[in-house]
Amino acid sequence: MRYFCKMKGSGHCPPRVSGSEIFWSWLGAFLGVAAVALLHYPFLEGTGLLLIVGSFGASAVLIYGAISSPLAQPRNLLGGHVLSALVGVACYQLLEPHLWLAAALAVATAIALMHLTRTLHPPGGATALIAVIGGPEIHDLGFWYVLLPVATGAVIMLVVALLINNIAANRQYPEFWF
Repeated sequence: MRYFCKMKGSGHCPPRVSGSEIFWSWLGAFLGVAAVALLHYPFLEGTGLLLIVGSFGASAVLIYGAISSPLAQPRNLLGGHVLSALVGVACYQLLEPHLWLAAALAVATAIALMHLTRTLHPPGGATALIAVIGGPEIHDLGFWYVLLPVATGAVIMLVVALLINNIAANRQYPEFWF
């Protein structure tokens, strides 16, 4: 019975954020994703290279909308994505005939590695999974997936976060680097 009681939760819904906070979060997310997409679509589309992956959408929520979260800090953004990409590519290459196993092992191992290195960034789990289930366009990149799109795209989004998140007087990013 106690086990099921834990599922009720023990806290309350977080308070609403101000209109200003919503605006800066929106602007950062728009500009960050736009910067990556503007480099991807005109220059890389059809080349077999990528600069944008789905997990960047989740990173945008953290680095523009939850800027004080430990999970949103540069160490976590960059380390979480890069380590997870490495794990995902390795799992795919080692277990390719068994995609169900590669997918599960990639995500679970990425989480464990992010915990061990203190770089937990939830979108990293998606980055690892994309390396396994992303299809030929991703698989053909091999370990280049770690550098382009993952590391390069994350750095671009980080630069935008540094510029946008510090414009408003009541916002500061990052809380820490290392």
